[in-house]
Amino acid sequence: MSGGFLLHSEHFRVLFFFSLTYSFYMMKIRLIRYESGDHGTFGHLIGSGVNLHVIELPWRNNRSNLSCIPIGIYRCELVRSPRFGVVYHVKNVPGRNHVLIHSGNYAGDTTLGYRTHSHGCILPGRKRGRLGDQKAILCSKAALSSFMSALNRQPFTLIIEDR
Repeated sequence: MSGGFLLHSEHFRVLFFFSLTYSFYMMKIRLIRYESGDHGTFGHLIGSGVNLHVIELPWRNNRSNLSCIPIGIYRCELVRSPRFGVVYHVKNVPGRNHVLIHSGNYAGDTTLGYRTHSHGCILPGRKRGRLGDQKAILCSKAALSSFMSALNRQPFTLIIEDR
């Protein structure tokens, strides 16, 4: 009986060590938000060879489909989306499901008549600009492709903060 316990205990120690080591060495990407308004929330994704602009929905108290997600630390893993293909899923967002990092240009407040390609997701771009009368992220598909390449399609930790 004690041999089985020791084996189980040793197994737990190995798994615990692996988990801590894996978490410690997992790539970390920061999303630093610097501007938010009715056109969207703008920020930078930086770290591990990544330096991109992003747009998210404005902050609307974490309301599904209307708000960017709360600041915090999230694990991101690749998933296959029926709509967007292979993209990163931002996991364990409080009160939210299916938060992805995918391509798109707009993330405005639709209740005020602005366009959006996001329902709470994070949209990367190579630069900021305007499309028509609305602030936007540009070159999003190319940015998403370079983001995936820089991370070698591996899971990572996303740290979201306001500046």
